[in-house]
Amino acid sequence: MSAQLEPNLVAGDPRSNRSLVVGALAVTQTVGYGVLYYVFGVFLGPMSSDLRISTATSAGALTFAILVSCVMSVPVGRWLDRRGAQLLMTTGSLLGSVAVLGWSQVQNVVQLYAVFGLIGVASAMVLYGPAIAVLVAVLEPKRRATALLVVTMVAGLASTIFIPLAGQLIRAHGWRHALLILGLLHNLVTVPLHGLALRHTRPAPARSGDDRVQRGRAIRAAFRDGGFWLITVGFVLHSGAIAIVSVHLVLFLVDLGYQPAVAAGLTGLLGVYSVTGRIVTSVLQRWLDMSTIAARTFLIQCFAIGVLPLLGRHPLGAAVCILLFGLGFGVSTLATPAILLERYGAAGYGTISGALATPVLAARAIGPLGAALLAGTAGYRFTMIPVALACVVAGLCLTFSRYIPKPA
Repeated sequence: MSAQLEPNLVAGDPRSNRSLVVGALAVTQTVGYGVLYYVFGVFLGPMSSDLRISTATSAGALTFAILVSCVMSVPVGRWLDRRGAQLLMTTGSLLGSVAVLGWSQVQNVVQLYAVFGLIGVASAMVLYGPAIAVLVAVLEPKRRATALLVVTMVAGLASTIFIPLAGQLIRAHGWRHALLILGLLHNLVTVPLHGLALRHTRPAPARSGDDRVQRGRAIRAAFRDGGFWLITVGFVLHSGAIAIVSVHLVLFLVDLGYQPAVAAGLTGLLGVYSVTGRIVTSVLQRWLDMSTIAARTFLIQCFAIGVLPLLGRHPLGAAVCILLFGLGFGVSTLATPAILLERYGAAGYGTISGALATPVLAARAIGPLGAALLAGTAGYRFTMIPVALACVVAGLCLTFSRYIPKPA
């Protein structure tokens, strides 16, 4: 987001409305991420077979959606700065529901990519970026961390809920009818919650010329800081790794010999463990800075995904590897704002985080496509190698960034 956001509620009782906003966003982020993102890997196999296209071609649709979200981030941020979130997120929820329903009816590649373009637009309007901007806008700084933890902990269950649910729906009704059910569920939950809970929220503008000067100085200092670019590289690599696992773990486990429903169930454990990881991260912040916590978590993920091809043929071994990897599945969501605020302060945070988010989203788009191409040429057994490498390099980047002095 491109503007500085300060706590502000434009109507109603602020105290009563804030709890409603946090609770509503916790629910809508869970359903939104579950339906618009996490279920894709479960539909990848049956959809590709039915449409008679390659897995790489199908995976490219999600890549396209994420790239569209990346392009939409700036206009979405400007809208939030000027008009608030209610109309934006309510319309985005409705658009996402329509897109998922359209996904269920696609007959060719052109139609598939068209509906995923709409999913990309909807995702930019309703997922973590706008949701975090709303929390920053309506909450005092001392309450933001707790609210962000609550929202991300609940939303961390999205994969746990929706990946197994999608697997069961496909098995019971086929992939097209499963999407119809998920699209209707998304509409019934997210549209009314965004429409009702966000009625009295909007970001406040900068209060004076001094605020704008301070924000400009902070932004320039960050972009000249070598530590910022190390942090950026670290989160870009980690984002790509997480995206590969989110999209391809189901088919990777199927390649190891699991039934699709079992593979979906194991993959859904990522969400449970990601919630645990967020709690552990919050506790560890009493003794360690966030850069250290995130770096060590990334290295644990490197080990877990690196041994998965060896241990994953047994369900217990697969569960242990997924447990360890899942501990860091949602750490970036907490680590990114904490590291940026710790290093640069709140002035200019929206612009600085937006600059970081653009390549992070691009990595999330490109990673699954690259893994699909690798799987098509070398087999799924090799798809987790780049994930392990990305995690270890990401951990090293965050570690080294701590040794670069903070900007004055």
